[in-house]
Amino acid sequence: MLELRFIRENIDLVKAKTALRGGSIDLLDRFMTIDGRRLAALAEVEALKNRRNIVSRDIADFKKAGDEQQAQPLIDEMKETNQRIKELDDELIDIQEQLQQIVLTIPNLCDETVPQGRDEQSNIVIKTWGEKPAFSFTPKPHWEIGTDLGILDFERAAKISGARFAVLSGFAAQLERALINFMLDLHTKRHGYTEILPPVLVNAATMTATGQLPKFEEDLFRIKDWDLYLIPTAEVPVTNLHRDETLEEHHLPIKYTAYTPCFRSEAGSYGRDTRGLIRQHQFNKVELVKFTAPETSFAELESLLNDAEQVLQLLGLHYRVVTLCTGDLGFSAAKTYDIEVWLPGQEAYREISSCSNFLDFQARRGSIRYRPAGQKKSRLVHTLNGSGLAVGRTMVAIMENYQQQDGSIALPEALRPYLSNLA
Repeated sequence: MLELRFIRENIDLVKAKTALRGGSIDLLDRFMTIDGRRLAALAEVEALKNRRNIVSRDIADFKKAGDEQQAQPLIDEMKETNQRIKELDDELIDIQEQLQQIVLTIPNLCDETVPQGRDEQSNIVIKTWGEKPAFSFTPKPHWEIGTDLGILDFERAAKISGARFAVLSGFAAQLERALINFMLDLHTKRHGYTEILPPVLVNAATMTATGQLPKFEEDLFRIKDWDLYLIPTAEVPVTNLHRDETLEEHHLPIKYTAYTPCFRSEAGSYGRDTRGLIRQHQFNKVELVKFTAPETSFAELESLLNDAEQVLQLLGLHYRVVTLCTGDLGFSAAKTYDIEVWLPGQEAYREISSCSNFLDFQARRGSIRYRPAGQKKSRLVHTLNGSGLAVGRTMVAIMENYQQQDGSIALPEALRPYLSNLA
């Protein structure tokens, strides 16, 4: 979240940046109104306490001199003063809670390098890799390939759970498992990440620290009668590993990778990409999370992007990298790159990974700090996140890009060792 003082002292900048994202300016006007009440109440409390200090000394002097008649009016005044201070203290607690709730819904400020635009149509392609595959036949979408091969079953999944679930069997189940191991091995053995296997049920404080609450509560699955939510991404528990901690500078950057199932209600998706495996309520991801010093976070973002790209390069999948515009940027992110893979069966690019720099936005919410070498005062870290990639969507890309005319699926060379081990 943004700092209260920063918002107050830079309200025009915050309004302008929020407007670029399509956010509510009325909310910021409300913030300033309530914050004005807070400052007025604080000033009154300070004046009353100063008056109380002066009068308390006068009362003590009158009592010492035995002049109770002179002291009594002052004693009566102090009773009223103390009551008013208590009222103001209670009012300040309420005001502070109101301000906190508003601040938790104000998005991060977009970086100056983020292109301006209202929606995904204004995202800018900055890079492409590989070539679109050529077929001697009309390529099919993955849901047709998987159904024909008997490895994807949406009807039985609907019977078990409902819409937007899938049952993977045989080759599809093995392929998903192989991709998870392939990605984790790549990021731990080549890219220097430490593997984490975190809980997938987390509390509200954990969701709040990374920005899912209160803004996106409708997108989350909550456990009834428990203060627990199913995670939408491993970013949530992994970032919270260091909540309320102060790290040492020489340990930075800290780099974690984690495989988890993820769960999203997809509220507000309005039928987008609902066929097949693209937009499911439950899906698997391999996530990348970094904790860095502020001076190096944008360089670490480029490194994070390269790490995610290498997955697709080793799998031989054509993709492009786009910089998200202000209107398409996620709530907590200051800058985001999306990697979009080519799906020939759908004749479209689909987002398969997002790599974001959150600056100190999440760190302030989660109180994640570091102590610079030789300094006593700590600073907020910068946090970064990238999926290394959405496993199900990567499997979709393999199915559609490596489909054969006889209906079978060829394998990328990089996956052969993993599938032979699982056979």
